[in-house]
Amino acid sequence: MKTRLAIAGALLAVPFATAVQAQEAQFPHKGAIEITVLFPAGSSADVTARLLADGMSKQLGAKVIVYNRPGAGGAIGYTYVAAQKPDGYWLVWNSNSISTTYHSGSLAFDYQAFDAVARVLVESPVLAVGGGAKWKTLADFVADAKSRPKQISVGNSGIGSHTHISAVALFKAAGVEVIDVPFGATQVVPSLLGNQVDAVLQLPAALSAYVKSGQVRLLAALTSSRDPALPGVPTAREQGFDVALEAWRGIATPKGTPRPVIAMLEGAIRKTAERSEFSQASERLGVRPAFMPAEEFGRLIAKEDAELARLMQLIGLKK
Repeated sequence: MKTRLAIAGALLAVPFATAVQAQEAQFPHKGAIEITVLFPAGSSADVTARLLADGMSKQLGAKVIVYNRPGAGGAIGYTYVAAQKPDGYWLVWNSNSISTTYHSGSLAFDYQAFDAVARVLVESPVLAVGGGAKWKTLADFVADAKSRPKQISVGNSGIGSHTHISAVALFKAAGVEVIDVPFGATQVVPSLLGNQVDAVLQLPAALSAYVKSGQVRLLAALTSSRDPALPGVPTAREQGFDVALEAWRGIATPKGTPRPVIAMLEGAIRKTAERSEFSQASERLGVRPAFMPAEEFGRLIAKEDAELARLMQLIGLKK
């Protein structure tokens, strides 16, 4: 009798368990998806992340929320996301900073703590001088710097920043010595406009209004090809200096996220990045959509990590 009851109970439990499993929400409908931004609210990184989150929400039919976790060159945000469950609900709006923060010793782990999902945007580091400066081309600037070693000053966004490393790479390739002047990110452009430095290596979003007004002139873009948003600005490579260090932004998840989940996120990002509304809004901020799928993006991060480690070693910043 007991055996028959046990069998009957087991048979009843099967449909019950099946019903519970059927009711359990599948990704991405279990809860809100969270994107951690490594910069404060209102920054270009924050604004573009919110544009992406809005588009992803529509594509996935799920809520995608942005949270700002700035500080320590990105280490605070990276550490938070890396500690979360690898289920697709915890994303980081990552950048080249995953390598610079690690190699500077600010972050305990490297890019391998995450799975790449997709590159979304790129920015073009540019060498800029005042509108009235005597240098009309990068060649003019380099020739003058060669004739006056360590006398021309170039501002950047801080020691170990992408703009600092880009400047070092450019002037190493050119064989010249300049004075590196690190500033807080908000001080770089005012330092150029106030003639506190001779030039700056900066991302174009902060310079666009001053370029349009003629207060600033761009001598070179450190990109592999001309930036469509800056068609009149030749690349450093065009001018004989083999340096291309685009700043990118993308999405990554904690290591071990299931491949089908990554594929779903990647697809939502692709569709968002390809929409004209996203492109136009991004370009107004001085950045451009440059979607790259997960596998290719992962290879790019690994390749750039090795190059950034080499450059930081040259500067003396690699721990």
